[in-house]
Amino acid sequence: MKVPISSLGKVVTGKTPSTKNPDFFGGKYPFVTPSDLDWRTYYCRSTERTVTEYAIEQHKNQVIPANSVMVTCIGTIGKCAISSEVCLTNQQINTIVPYEGVDSKFVYYLLVHNAPLVRGIGVGGGSATPIINKGTFSKLQLHVPPKETWGRIASILSAYDDLIENNKRRIQLLEEAVHSIYKEWFIRFRFPDHENSKIVDGIPVGWVRGTIADLGEIITGGTPSKRNNAYYGQDVPFIKIPDMRNAPIVVTTEESLSIEGAHSQSNKTLPARSILVSCIGTVGLVSMNASIAQTNQQINAIIPYDKDITYWAYFTAKNLQPVLDAMGGGVTMTNVNKTKFSGIPILIPPHKILRKFSSYVLPYFDLIENLLISNIRLATARDLLLPRLMNGEVKV
Repeated sequence: MKVPISSLGKVVTGKTPSTKNPDFFGGKYPFVTPSDLDWRTYYCRSTERTVTEYAIEQHKNQVIPANSVMVTCIGTIGKCAISSEVCLTNQQINTIVPYEGVDSKFVYYLLVHNAPLVRGIGVGGGSATPIINKGTFSKLQLHVPPKETWGRIASILSAYDDLIENNKRRIQLLEEAVHSIYKEWFIRFRFPDHENSKIVDGIPVGWVRGTIADLGEIITGGTPSKRNNAYYGQDVPFIKIPDMRNAPIVVTTEESLSIEGAHSQSNKTLPARSILVSCIGTVGLVSMNASIAQTNQQINAIIPYDKDITYWAYFTAKNLQPVLDAMGGGVTMTNVNKTKFSGIPILIPPHKILRKFSSYVLPYFDLIENLLISNIRLATARDLLLPRLMNGEVKV
């Protein structure tokens, strides 16, 4: 049977509080925009911006309670997420606040399942910017299985997403644990046997002042010609900034190159676990690649001259964000080119300390990569089940 979205819950269109009023921003409540969501966010637990209690009070008609389903309806249409707590969204998002007795997770999976339909309506509207207004969104008819199955369907699918979220939290904790060790050794200078090291001119004896260029070969990525379809395929991961978000190690990418495409710019090829740093637009994101890969021109990569420096270099790069921001010079689009990036000053410890740090933290990063791969497998299984459950091919 078919039901309109309006039968699932109250539809609320977001609104951006006036940016001229600083009292609206910087509080404890999330302010959700499309950039905070991807195609399968599940629960939206972090946002780039937040709003205050005052903003919540002044925008009561736009307040979104926890466990509501947010859908982007302007621009990039069809990205979905569940609100993890009370929040506001901007006007590009329509939110379904489920009625009593309607499982919010089922609504989320239903909208994910119907994302192509939602996108098609938005793109087909004839507007230069794809858009689905509140009225059209509310009236949109969706095929649904029998209502008595909704809760069970949500339970089956959410079991996968709950495992994925648990793995993400484990990854975060593992990275934080290693970062703490890094700060202890290389920021506070409490490295092994530091008691027997002298400090001269503010740095331990044996440490030297250098630049990013001293860490290895610096490569700025590039994009093969889009006019040649043969350059794109499934052979070589092609890493862009969105692939690096919330991922210490990039194990999957939205886009890949063919062997031919990779060969067209073979000087851009990176061995596994090179250090990737976003340097145009959104600067300061840092990841490593899990396998041989290439990146686009928004990323500068460091191919370490020695594997023992890899993980120290990773955290050193993560600490560069204030420097990269300052290099932008206040321009609209920050651009830290290869020359600027290579010349950033850093403090380089002795190799024996770097080797000890690498041997200590390598198992952490191996576990992180395994958890990321596990999440891909869980997501693949979930995505195979979703249409079958919604279409009634699998009984519940």
